[in-house]
Amino acid sequence: MTGTDTHDGADLIDVDAAVDRVRALRTEWLPRLETEQVSLDELAGRTLAEPISAPVDVPAQSHATMDGFAFDATDEYPLAVVETPVFPEDEPAALEAGTAVRIATGSPLPASANAVLKRENAVVEDGQLTGPDLEPGHYVYQRGSNVAAGEELFDAGERLGPKDALLLGDLEIEAVPVSKRLSVGLLATGTEIHEGRHRDLDSPMLAGLVRSWGHEATYEGSVPDVDDRVEERIAELADEYDVVITTGGTSVGDKDYVIRSLDALGDVLFHRVRLRPGKPIAVAELPDSDAVAFAIPGKPIGAHLVTSLVARPFFAGETALPTVAAQMARDVDISTAGFTYGIPVTLEDGVAMPLGHTDSPLSVYKETFDPSVLSSSTRASQADGIVLTTEAVAADEQVRVVPYPVLER
Repeated sequence: MTGTDTHDGADLIDVDAAVDRVRALRTEWLPRLETEQVSLDELAGRTLAEPISAPVDVPAQSHATMDGFAFDATDEYPLAVVETPVFPEDEPAALEAGTAVRIATGSPLPASANAVLKRENAVVEDGQLTGPDLEPGHYVYQRGSNVAAGEELFDAGERLGPKDALLLGDLEIEAVPVSKRLSVGLLATGTEIHEGRHRDLDSPMLAGLVRSWGHEATYEGSVPDVDDRVEERIAELADEYDVVITTGGTSVGDKDYVIRSLDALGDVLFHRVRLRPGKPIAVAELPDSDAVAFAIPGKPIGAHLVTSLVARPFFAGETALPTVAAQMARDVDISTAGFTYGIPVTLEDGVAMPLGHTDSPLSVYKETFDPSVLSSSTRASQADGIVLTTEAVAADEQVRVVPYPVLER
């Protein structure tokens, strides 16, 4: 793009295309970040800097998963029971052919043993064990059956969660290499906000999203709608932070200076996506500052939606949107084909009520979804999730709802 681009609508791109560009930007950016080691209790939300392969077999040796008797399942009954039982802390001697040993749950199997007969199914008379025939591996947690040494388990760029500490700990890994958190500077634009006549609703919400995605967010105040002031402030923050997120000033009005500023400072990858609400987002690279910029529209509900759908992959590496099934409570028509619509809904007993419909607690539209008014209606933030659709939705139609917690983690 150039500073003379008129943004007449031909530059709108589909949401999926925007997400692909943001993911590519993330792939390009991750190797630039410094790395650090974090312990397992601090890895949640962090991004792996290097792939991780299993250094050892897990388990390192086969274990009994039941109290009973361990033996070689290819031997025939009766089996002579050896005197010394095996407990989890033991290092048992090898079993001789034709013998069995009492064993406790979690105990290592003696060499040559490959099955465990549950105590309730065992019969011992005069030191001789009999019972049902078993296959090798019966009630045995076999060496390497969980993880084999050398197996690649985590990819570079993967974002870790609390559950990942379980497997890493089992592999005897104490710390992992992660990319340092992105530093993010938040800047609100708009004379009405800068002069205190309107409250900045977006910046606290955006800071929360950035932090929930595992990075550091700092609010850097506001700037009035003055061309050189907007450009100057973005440039200053780009020199200080990895990422600059602006709010407001992303449309095509006379005082919407953000896009022009980004054009002057770097390369605008795209401006405006086919999403309602939230259409006028822009993403730019600022190579002179080695920074990235996300320009977010000012209307709060649209700002949350487009940031969660389009910017989230850069910060969290996540594009999957798990859904829950529901039945739409009301007809919802759309006004313009060719767009993805994010319809906020509340969920109750498997029914999705469009929050904003005149029959809901927030009355914005009757039949045709109104993204413009809804985008400013902060009560819509009380929805449980969103229905993403490119077509009208009929009452009683089965829909897929993306719960808001999916977008905010």
